[in-house]
Amino acid sequence: MSRNRLKTSKGDEGFTLLELLVVIVILGLLIGLVAPAVLRQLGHAKNSIAAQSIQRISSTLDLYKLDVGSYPTTDQGLAALVTQPADVTSWNGPYVKSATPPLDPWGHPYLYQEPSSRPGLDYDLCSLGSDDKPGAPGDPGLICNH
Repeated sequence: MSRNRLKTSKGDEGFTLLELLVVIVILGLLIGLVAPAVLRQLGHAKNSIAAQSIQRISSTLDLYKLDVGSYPTTDQGLAALVTQPADVTSWNGPYVKSATPPLDPWGHPYLYQEPSSRPGLDYDLCSLGSDDKPGAPGDPGLICNH
């Protein structure tokens, strides 16, 4: 008696271990090349968001100045945009929707100083950036108003 065996065609044999290893190596190289570029872009995106947030907060500070007549003092800080300072009578806020002063994209409070330590500006509004290293407005690594 002869047994009928199914014959497999050449295309149904599958992949060899060597072929699978080559594909894994190629995928690893692609990930190794693409991942650093993607991570760099994410870092730049947060810096861009911080710069845009500083511009938005600057506009809000301008509205505060229109109502009150001056920018918040350093002691009042950005909290003056949320709650009325005790010595301010013409406050027309809150000027921001949140119940707390705004935070930068890394979750740290913005640095606010009035008057500015830089010539030509009324105040300094800065984010410490991703490294969270303290510094003076205008120092490298800080993202500040212009």
